[in-house]
Amino acid sequence: MADIVLIGATGGIGSRLIPMLIRRGHSVTGLHRKDEQARELKDAGATPAKGDLMRMSADDFAAIIKGADAVVFSAGAAGSGAERTSMIDGQGPVKLIEAARATGVKRIYLVSVFPDAGRDRDTGEGFEHYMSEKKKADAALAASGLDYVIVRPGTLKSEDGDGQVAAGRALTYGDVARGNVAAFIAELIDTPEIRQDAFELTNGDTPVAEAVAALRRS
Repeated sequence: MADIVLIGATGGIGSRLIPMLIRRGHSVTGLHRKDEQARELKDAGATPAKGDLMRMSADDFAAIIKGADAVVFSAGAAGSGAERTSMIDGQGPVKLIEAARATGVKRIYLVSVFPDAGRDRDTGEGFEHYMSEKKKADAALAASGLDYVIVRPGTLKSEDGDGQVAAGRALTYGDVARGNVAAFIAELIDTPEIRQDAFELTNGDTPVAEAVAALRRS
């Protein structure tokens, strides 16, 4: 059993990941911003930890993750403005890296973005800023020396998914259910020998466990 901290626990991926991890025997602490979300996390079996990513410092992160075996960062600004994108998608993982170094936490799983995202349509400055901040966070984690895995999902769909995915270091762009992303992360957590790597993820025709096992062998 591992102690897992979820940053983004109340989002579409995090909320699906909590019960998956608990069924696997792990304990989960979930970050939340609103008071009413604490009850939801408790009802799901997680321990709530209050914090606002717009205001949290590296020390604040450290207080929450101290003693954890792994941290999942699946939070995102979700198009709520450039400032929030910078603070959450960009600076959030950077502060988490600093906190991990301070507390001795080694394993971080970061939900990033597929590099081909949105390239089939006109994009504005806000989207390009989002992509830039995501890339900066990826680069900081890759250079951190921690046992990271970066997950780059395709277009996220608000579905539980069927547990069938395509996963690899370079894929053709596609959609992916948030539930499939959660299942993929849960399987990665139980495969700790996969480390210091980055994978693209879409819906596919390979069961999640088989997809992760193939990555372990590659």
